Amino acid sequence: MTPRTASSRVSVDAQALVNKLWSYCNVLRDDGVSVLDYVEQLTYLLFLKMAHEQKNRRFNQVDILDGLDAWQILLDADGQELEEQYSKILSELGRSGGTLGRIFQKAQNRIQDPAKLKRLIRELIGKENWSGTGVDIKGDAYEELLAKSSEDVKSGAGQYFTPRELIQAVVECVQPTPDDTIMDPACGTGGFLLNAFEYIQHHHEMGLTLEQRERLSTGAIRGNELVDGTARLAAMNLLLHGIGQPNGESLIDVGDALAKPPNRHASLVLANPPFGKKSSITIIGEGDEFERKDLTYHRRDFWVTTTNKQLNFMQHIYTLLQTGGRAAVVIPDNVLFEGGVGETIRRRLLQQCDVHTLLRLPAGIFYAGGVKANVLFFEKLPPRADGKAHTQKLWVYDFRTNEHFTLKQKRLYRKDLDAFVAAYAPGRDRDERIETDAFKAYDIDYLLNRERVDLNLLADLKDKSIEGADDLIEPHVLAGEIAEELEAALSELINLTEALRPTATPEGGL
Repeated sequence: MTPRTASSRVSVDAQALVNKLWSYCNVLRDDGVSVLDYVEQLTYLLFLKMAHEQKNRRFNQVDILDGLDAWQILLDADGQELEEQYSKILSELGRSGGTLGRIFQKAQNRIQDPAKLKRLIRELIGKENWSGTGVDIKGDAYEELLAKSSEDVKSGAGQYFTPRELIQAVVECVQPTPDDTIMDPACGTGGFLLNAFEYIQHHHEMGLTLEQRERLSTGAIRGNELVDGTARLAAMNLLLHGIGQPNGESLIDVGDALAKPPNRHASLVLANPPFGKKSSITIIGEGDEFERKDLTYHRRDFWVTTTNKQLNFMQHIYTLLQTGGRAAVVIPDNVLFEGGVGETIRRRLLQQCDVHTLLRLPAGIFYAGGVKANVLFFEKLPPRADGKAHTQKLWVYDFRTNEHFTLKQKRLYRKDLDAFVAAYAPGRDRDERIETDAFKAYDIDYLLNRERVDLNLLADLKDKSIEGADDLIEPHVLAGEIAEELEAALSELINLTEALRPTATPEGGL
């Protein structure tokens, strides 16, 4: 059964809703409200509106906010009073527990013009019956808003966003089941988790027991996110799609996933950990002097100690998996060939897991321009009595040679990954796989005997796109890509300038 693409999944009603809400984003941009800030404000207001609807419906009323009709308060207020009431409500709800507290933690009003805030409340959100539209419409609308925010280079939102087309292909390959416990230790806005849930609904809906339904919506799908603002987007995204309860336990944890061993384990891990290599912390000293220090994680459950957070995430995901569990992880090229501790980790993975498939991705599909990444698929297995490696063959699919994508000029579509999914042969014995020019199998002895256990099999795949790669790209596409890179670089420079700008003292001095 072919999964729905991001574009086909969004209904006509949901798309109309998105267009209506998104049009107002351009108005607020003139007031300095970023795309991500706008989606965040929508998160707060959507929640308050739905809580109002559920409290005031004719049957089966639910009082999510425990007597607080926040939406009515906002409807009744104007001007300065509206600003004050909105800030008060956000602060009060931020002290709540569970999913409610996660959504409103450290929440602030970013819309400083009361008239524009009033219009957003009364006309754009207030005129819709969100609880009555059905989970698919409101959830799809929210998902589409998150996708639009990720496309805005200046907002920086894309750094938390994995292309939905890639997520859909990966999920179809690993085939989540109703009995899986699914986790993402770097979940961003929750794309992997949501798509796994949708896959289960789409393929098992008729056979789900009441116990399985309850389990999937109350804890079998969980995520971790480092950034507060992104975590609230993830919590709301899942909630709008029927995962979790407003006044129940939060399914999105906030914090550094690498800081301590996991207290829960998963049968399926789906993740796109941060691309940056070094883990570091900023220490503020006297006189506002600061320095950055490498952050080293001392965990007894790790094979090696390193400041490379990409390699640390690989170790963390291994410990996160229960025996028999499987994982699909987006990793940059350096994880495949870096020496020292990198070689140790790769050797351990090959020995203690069945590392069976590697998808080589082209540059240009992620927010971080120029990043060359891969998806590594593996299963964690119990130790073998003979001490031999669990991995017997690593199948490598080359989706990089002669392929070129950008975020705007030449986008990645789900159909571009059809050939890979077909070659992966989900649900079938891997012995049935067929080698092609793009899909090669490498024996474990060959892999272990390569220098540094190098899994970057570029030379073996004879990637001809390296030489004369520019000739393969149409000039207008190349020019557009260069413009995107310059725009992103300028945005980063502006952000850095703002971060270094001295702040005014209360007396007005510097």
